[in-house]
Amino acid sequence: MNNCQEMMTKNPECCLASDKVYTIAQRMQSGNIGALPVVENHETKKLIGIITDRDLAVRVVGASLDATNTPVKNVMTPNPVTCYPADDVNTMLGIMASRQIRRIPIIDEMGYVVGIIAQADLAIQLENHDQVGRMIGQISQPEAVSYHHPDKN
Repeated sequence: MNNCQEMMTKNPECCLASDKVYTIAQRMQSGNIGALPVVENHETKKLIGIITDRDLAVRVVGASLDATNTPVKNVMTPNPVTCYPADDVNTMLGIMASRQIRRIPIIDEMGYVVGIIAQADLAIQLENHDQVGRMIGQISQPEAVSYHHPDKN
């Protein structure tokens, strides 16, 4: 695999910022989907954000929000990191590892969603198993947390 187009899931399911998170969670559950690109409208699929299963757990359930009334726009990640179909797979892997993201929307030159690549796609499609293992390890590293006591320097 040389570029993102060869690896991406084409025409992924998307959602709108106005959709309620309860509905999105049901769609994700029934479709076994871990993330949905959030688009301006379903016709152009202009990317404006992404919502993940983790967003639902942390930003909705963890914050005790009402899932039936909370719109996606309140809990999505706006302006997500993206790649283009022609981008090199190794470049995309580097981006995913350095940003610790498990899914990356693929957009065209107009910013319209044309695909998505998930960590699971990489595990299935990449032939270099050592590369897959390293990449998954880098993506999955816990964030470095620095605790600084205010009274100590």
